[in-house]
Amino acid sequence: MNIRPASAADLVAITAIYDAILDREEAGPVYTNWQRGKYPITDTARQALEAGTLYVGEGDGFLWGVVNLNGIQLPEYRQIPWSIPAQEDRVAVIHTLCIHPARAGSGLARRMVAFCEEEARRQGKTVMRLDTWEGNLPANRMYPVLGYRYAGAAEFFFQGFIRETLNCYEKKL
Repeated sequence: MNIRPASAADLVAITAIYDAILDREEAGPVYTNWQRGKYPITDTARQALEAGTLYVGEGDGFLWGVVNLNGIQLPEYRQIPWSIPAQEDRVAVIHTLCIHPARAGSGLARRMVAFCEEEARRQGKTVMRLDTWEGNLPANRMYPVLGYRYAGAAEFFFQGFIRETLNCYEKKL
């Protein structure tokens, strides 16, 4: 199981992960507040790829996960009472961490988070922040187990079309 920077050749498989998650959610349970055809889509991954912040997990010839790791804090982050102080350029943010449903529940999300922490430290970051939809029960259970502190929740107007309450977490690196 390897995690590496994504390439343009990965975009089809990344989009397949997004679609597989949405397909699974149509049958229930729902853990994201995503909207098919709006977010996440191929362009979501392409923008992160072009920014150099997109990473994929692969093993046995199968792309099992994808994550966008950057320093972009959404405007709503200003509403969150973060307790770990950090200069803006020292904050890493996990976005759109996805594990293909065929591999869900096998510890790969934890492995992806550990990779993000290691990569963020390598980049000189001192704090990791992230948000997840309040209804994402697996993520809201996982992050505290991995040492993340619940920092608060706020209503986000994500991508300009999804109104949702997101729980925010932080961890000192």
